[in-house]
Amino acid sequence: MPKKISALEKARNQYRPKLPAVLDKHGARVEGLAGDISKAVADKEQIAALFPHTYGAPLIHFAGGAQGEYKPVNVGVILSGGQAPGGHNVIAGLYDGIRTLSQRSRLIGFLGGPDGLIRNKSIELTASVIEGYRNTGGFDIIGSGRTKLATQEHFDAALKTCRAHELDAVVVIGGDDSNTNACVLAEYYASIDAGVLVIGCPKTIDGDLKNEYIEASFGTDTACKLYSELIGNIMRDAMSARKYWHFVKLMGRSASHVTLECALQTQPNIALISEEVQANSTTLAEIVDHIASVVIERAQNGHHFGVALIPEGLIEFIPAMGTLIGEVNDLLARNPDLQDTLPVAVDVETLVASGLTEDSATAYLQLPEDIRMQLVMDRDDHGNVQVSRIETEKLLITMVGQAVQERAAGTKFSSHAHFFGYEGRCAAPSNFDADYCYSLGFTAAALIGSGKTGYLSAVRGLEGPARDRLPCGVPITALMNMERRHGHEVPVIEKALVELDGRPFKVFAKQREEWANENQFVYPGPIQYFGDSTVCDQCTATLTLERQIDK
Repeated sequence: MPKKISALEKARNQYRPKLPAVLDKHGARVEGLAGDISKAVADKEQIAALFPHTYGAPLIHFAGGAQGEYKPVNVGVILSGGQAPGGHNVIAGLYDGIRTLSQRSRLIGFLGGPDGLIRNKSIELTASVIEGYRNTGGFDIIGSGRTKLATQEHFDAALKTCRAHELDAVVVIGGDDSNTNACVLAEYYASIDAGVLVIGCPKTIDGDLKNEYIEASFGTDTACKLYSELIGNIMRDAMSARKYWHFVKLMGRSASHVTLECALQTQPNIALISEEVQANSTTLAEIVDHIASVVIERAQNGHHFGVALIPEGLIEFIPAMGTLIGEVNDLLARNPDLQDTLPVAVDVETLVASGLTEDSATAYLQLPEDIRMQLVMDRDDHGNVQVSRIETEKLLITMVGQAVQERAAGTKFSSHAHFFGYEGRCAAPSNFDADYCYSLGFTAAALIGSGKTGYLSAVRGLEGPARDRLPCGVPITALMNMERRHGHEVPVIEKALVELDGRPFKVFAKQREEWANENQFVYPGPIQYFGDSTVCDQCTATLTLERQIDK
């Protein structure tokens, strides 16, 4: 029996993403001048020493022109980390791109992420396979995984797989950690002259993989539009019922880009930005006091309802809490067996004896027991606290409720908690992400055709029409710095935080007091795929403001 698909899926399958004009025939490779030689964002000497074969490469640009002569290439592709809308279009663009190089080029998809490359679990991605996945959400064409390509044993096993398939290149579609691994793999293969190129593509709905070279990571646009639709629906409900406060936690452990974007789209009464909390050394008590003040003032004006947006990683940015979490991470990294025995409700002296400082031990014991438990639950793949499991929204509801009654007894405060996370990871990509991702895949193919390794596929000019955008290649080492992971200093791609002196935050900060006191909710509605370009193809509000383009 044939698989049933929805009317929307069927229509979206017919959509043909818009490519930058310079990719129509790949064009001639144009390398940057001497001034374009890249350097790491920080810790330059250490990064250069760790990546002697790939450090200092130039930025790559492409110009229109006649297509050159290319030999067929066999390319492997991996989806790494959490899902993000548009991943299937990266693969489709990669396939179409290498077939433009030569109709005899082949694409091999490794199943379940990097583990599939290590264990040689794969399928050939032919035209008939890819056709059913164009413009669809999810990573289900080959699946994803979080295995790290981190050891020489992994590298050698992956190389054995590459040689079994006669691969010329491997494309890693992932976030900052996944592309850090791609950079390490590219360096190792270059050092042994393995003959396998490694190219990355920037993926994460959190939006923290961006910099002066990468304007946006793919998936952020779709996810934020979907979350903003849900927030708008909740705002309509709040305005209708007029008796509930909704606390909405949003994706973004390491940065608040999603929360800021959704705030700009919907205009909530409260939106907390983790980077601002950290910069101002704001305490948990001060955050609670601020929210309680808004609740009380609105109640006095007859508004016993509201919407508050909370970034997933907020608790780590509160200075005392961030220090505590860092100490717990290091403590458990040094003593893995301690995880099952770390006390959750004992005296400070016992916790200090376990390895926490006195201040952190005190902060730990001031938390509700369920939050204390969440701080010592299973680590993520990088050895860190799984912040998404910490129910910050419920913690704030409890503490705000107490503060409201202490300051204004009898004030109505009924609340609901929400967490929008997985809802946005596999949505059908917006036109913006469909176009952008297809171009990223096509650009990766162009980089492979040019014999480049250790590069991240990039497209610039994202605020403008797709045909005017500029594909390019960015050396991954140019994005890196040294950070402490598992108790050790390691090279990683630097995460991009919300810039408090940037235009998007300033526009938000200028209006938030008015949003707090009034009901200026905006209802974005569902993602639009068909119709006028001003409705269907617009980029994020954040990117528009960053590029200083007026809608």
